[in-house]
Amino acid sequence: MLIFDIAGAQIDGARDYQEDAFLITRLSSSSGERSASLVIVADGMGGHAAGNVASNMAVQTFNKHLTSHFPSEQMPAVLREAVLQANNSITETVRETAALKGMGCTLVATVIDDKELRWVSVGDSHLYLVRDSQVIKKNADHSYGGFLARMAEAGKPLEPEAGFSRNMLMSALTGDEIADIDCPAQPLELQAGDRIIIASDGLDTLNHGKLVSQIEKAGTAKECVDALLKAVQDARMPRQDNTTVIVVMVGEKSEFKARPTQPQKPGTAPSPLATGGGQRPGAATRPPPVPPIKAIARDRDERTGGSGKLLAVLLSVLLLGGGAGTYWYFSLHRPASELPPAIAAAEKIAPFVNEEVLKSDDADTADVADAPPATDEATTPPVLPTPTTGTGETFADGLRGGGSGPKMVWLPAGHYRMGGPDSSADFSERPQHAVTLPRFAMSQYEITIAQYARFAASTGRKLPKTGDLERATHPVIFVTWDDALAYTRWLSTQTGQRYRLPSEAEWEYGARGGTTTNYWWGRDLASGHAHCFACETELDPRQPTKIGRFAANPYGLYDTAGNVEEWVHDCWHENYDGAPDDGSVFEGGDCSQHVVRGGAYSSGPKALRPATRGRFPADTANDSIGFRVVRE
Repeated sequence: MLIFDIAGAQIDGARDYQEDAFLITRLSSSSGERSASLVIVADGMGGHAAGNVASNMAVQTFNKHLTSHFPSEQMPAVLREAVLQANNSITETVRETAALKGMGCTLVATVIDDKELRWVSVGDSHLYLVRDSQVIKKNADHSYGGFLARMAEAGKPLEPEAGFSRNMLMSALTGDEIADIDCPAQPLELQAGDRIIIASDGLDTLNHGKLVSQIEKAGTAKECVDALLKAVQDARMPRQDNTTVIVVMVGEKSEFKARPTQPQKPGTAPSPLATGGGQRPGAATRPPPVPPIKAIARDRDERTGGSGKLLAVLLSVLLLGGGAGTYWYFSLHRPASELPPAIAAAEKIAPFVNEEVLKSDDADTADVADAPPATDEATTPPVLPTPTTGTGETFADGLRGGGSGPKMVWLPAGHYRMGGPDSSADFSERPQHAVTLPRFAMSQYEITIAQYARFAASTGRKLPKTGDLERATHPVIFVTWDDALAYTRWLSTQTGQRYRLPSEAEWEYGARGGTTTNYWWGRDLASGHAHCFACETELDPRQPTKIGRFAANPYGLYDTAGNVEEWVHDCWHENYDGAPDDGSVFEGGDCSQHVVRGGAYSSGPKALRPATRGRFPADTANDSIGFRVVRE
């Protein structure tokens, strides 16, 4: 009979916060006659608070589903459904707390049942089999680098797109549709002497030779985990990512000595962050309760030193057949005193969250600088060029009630390629296609609070809450898509002209300003061009800034990148299949959700690209969405 020695731990690396979460637990049938081991690692992304929420939530939801459906003769289907349930939990949380938009995680989970190992994974975390001194990666790599490798293996090699990081994720749990799930129908047959490593991508610091050398020197799973994490620290890699490692040592009963079944940490009591403890022999393991969002942000009191020190409780579990197991759930949290004020004030996880969805789960600004977002330069046959600058001709229509409407600027007729190239990691931006537009006018600035207030007073609508923002100089926020549409209809009535929300194609055309680079000002994010998270402007990261603070793009439009996201007319489509080529609205789609463009003060660099698409329910109103208008 095979037995399994299991241990797990994690370090912060060069960071001062932990976004990884992991779980080691025992699955048990209701009769107690059958049991298995469940191991999960989730690597969060989206910022120090949001990434932590996403990974914790995914682990708990996945565990709950597996626990309630074990045993099953259709385990691959159960594993897939558990992933979908975990993803849905993120969807619902983002819907309830808009500030968390952009959070997500990778996930790899294994079930060891007798001699069989089954797994499911999404993202770039690792499942390694070490057998006969060979390291074999068992799960698929859903990064951009993995995508290129798979295309090459299929005989269809692609040139890497300029500016794309090989770490960029092409599939992850973000609340949106999951692009790819790796869940083989056939299990891996385990053998005595096998070593299984389940780890986040922070372990990439070590090459396979280093992995083997550390594993072969270790006599227990705990010793192996200690050695691997120490090797990661000793490498002193700049900006070392969080690293979580779980090791499963497979052997005969005589190979392992029994060890304590309680979490051990030298010189300390078990962590109060644990949601479970040792189980009595034969006792069923219950899933941990899913905590309310505000409970996720509690103090981290297990900190044992700087980011280079080991921040883990090590676990050893001796599992013989269906024997006794230990349940342990562990994740570190940033101290509440260091979290953004919105957490304490309104149970809001973070007022600034990286909007980048499918990306490397490195959320700090240093990593973003090293891995610029994808260029939008066309890789398909060119279309007729569009002017590189606008006409600069501006106007403001008079209102019947007195005064003037928003300042408008004429955009020249022209052609451009809408969306991202075929190698883009974001499927919603594809296929890239040619669009030809007539001359039209777009508001030079985002609609201000004062402009919206005049409409609200005229129509009896309630003015959105704007706090201490200046009415004449700040964009209006907390407006739904319906509110924005109503404003355009009122403006049409007041001016006698046809005003409306821009189509997606019109908005992107205006935002590009005749350029084809990542941003209208060039390839790199740089500073001094927009208000966003990581834009290095020293502006308040919790709210929008004044309109027109930064230079206009070549078409004379201000703030098309950052400050607030902007509603457009189009309903949400998963991609551009069937999209019109004349700049008109893409009819149909999911009209319970409408597209937003341009990123916001709370967004990461990728969201500021002209091609990036976002979506929100039409009745959503939050502090990061405003709008601008067009006139025919």
